[in-house]
Amino acid sequence: MNVEPIANRQQADANAGPGEPAPPAIGANLPPWPQVDFAEYGEIEVKPVSRIQKLTGAFLSRNWLTIPHVTHHDDADITTLESYRKARNEANAAVKLTPLVFLIKAVVRALREFPQFNASLDGNGKNLVLKKYFHIGVAVDTRFGLLVPVLRDCDKKSVEDLAAELAAISLKAREKGLSMAEMSGGCFSISSLGGFGGTGFTPIVNAPEVAILGVTKTRLAAAPAEDGGVSWRKMLPLSLSYDHRVINGADAARFTAFIGTALADPQALAG
Repeated sequence: MNVEPIANRQQADANAGPGEPAPPAIGANLPPWPQVDFAEYGEIEVKPVSRIQKLTGAFLSRNWLTIPHVTHHDDADITTLESYRKARNEANAAVKLTPLVFLIKAVVRALREFPQFNASLDGNGKNLVLKKYFHIGVAVDTRFGLLVPVLRDCDKKSVEDLAAELAAISLKAREKGLSMAEMSGGCFSISSLGGFGGTGFTPIVNAPEVAILGVTKTRLAAAPAEDGGVSWRKMLPLSLSYDHRVINGADAARFTAFIGTALADPQALAG
């Protein structure tokens, strides 16, 4: 007997109000996973899936199945930001400022401007819970698997504070792992693949959040210069995935454009 659909149906029935039809169970009516003897076709090696991968895989599967994902792509001109950031790092070598800390500050500003992104649907999907705090999760690639530590009260911290905290928590994640408390309570997540490459991707929303921002490798793009020549600009690809039950496409485009505008004024973000 396949127990999972039955358990999901019972949970769905419990969440339905009096006289309301229960929503379809997660995974109901899906065909069973193919059972294949791969050794029949050639040499194989069996490697157990790690505990973190099992947990993460279960959560990602749930989020992908239950959230109607849409991904909006845009570019942010970070030419000025990169010049400003490098000058700050040369003036103060004690704390290394990365583009990510400026992106966190830009996201916080965008969340203030568009509060529906700093929200979550409640357990039965009938109410939108708007948050008045700004806790940002940042995906970290570790030997344990993908972990997402949450930096709290990012609106109240300087870029130097965020850089030091992010470096410390990332090191802990890679060396020791993180507790559930250190990965809970996020309002919005950022997944950066800038150190690896790529031109865009579709990050999966980290429920119960309603959006996640992915960034990939900065590229050079030609733009017209004032003297009639060509100016080479540093463009950061942005990929915003969002829950279409809460956010519409126009707001997603405005949100991403707002982040680009904020990144173009790094001094205001650092101040």
